[in-house]
Amino acid sequence: MKYSLEMGFKDKIKGNSNLKKFVHWLLVPKNQARPRRWVSWFVNPFYHKKGKGSSIRKRTRMDVLPWNPFELGNQSTIEDFSTINNGVGGVFIGNQVRIGLGNTLIGPVTIKDDVRLAQNVVLSGLNHNYEDISQPIHAQGVTTKMITVGEATWIGANTVVVAGVTIGRHCVIAGGSVVTKDIPDYSVAVGNPARVVKQYNGHSGVWEKVKNNKPALV
Repeated sequence: MKYSLEMGFKDKIKGNSNLKKFVHWLLVPKNQARPRRWVSWFVNPFYHKKGKGSSIRKRTRMDVLPWNPFELGNQSTIEDFSTINNGVGGVFIGNQVRIGLGNTLIGPVTIKDDVRLAQNVVLSGLNHNYEDISQPIHAQGVTTKMITVGEATWIGANTVVVAGVTIGRHCVIAGGSVVTKDIPDYSVAVGNPARVVKQYNGHSGVWEKVKNNKPALV
């Protein structure tokens, strides 16, 4: 019953443009991404999920709003100087995850258990529309595609992962990579665009070099 009432209220807001603008103004200052302090203090703690033993460092910028989900699993940490933004898509972070110093996560993003992100990693699930040359790009809205990072993966410093990419489980993404295509499970990928250079062979039990060295595809 509570869920149906909540969905009905959200649908009412979305269906009324003036009401939608007013509610948006109540939650976020004009031309800003960060929510008003009262939203951070009195709304988000009750709406979003933070697991047992998890920590969000005090210098983290939480551009988190109630109209999309934010979940942080058990025993996970978001380090200082990171930015988490769920304005256009939910952000889901699993258990025993470490989001490193200075990371930027813009939803929709799903990070599964036991993932490690080093410093200054960017995962952005949005792209800006640009096709209408009569308008500035910032006025044309965005499109979104989910980024997914599989269990036990390590992403090196200064890596960028673009919208729509899925990185498999137990992968290593070398520092400075730009990941534009899906990366299969048990792979090592490097470069711009990121290419798979090694994969684990389940038959031989050995990590083997990838000979063709082409951009990674699932």
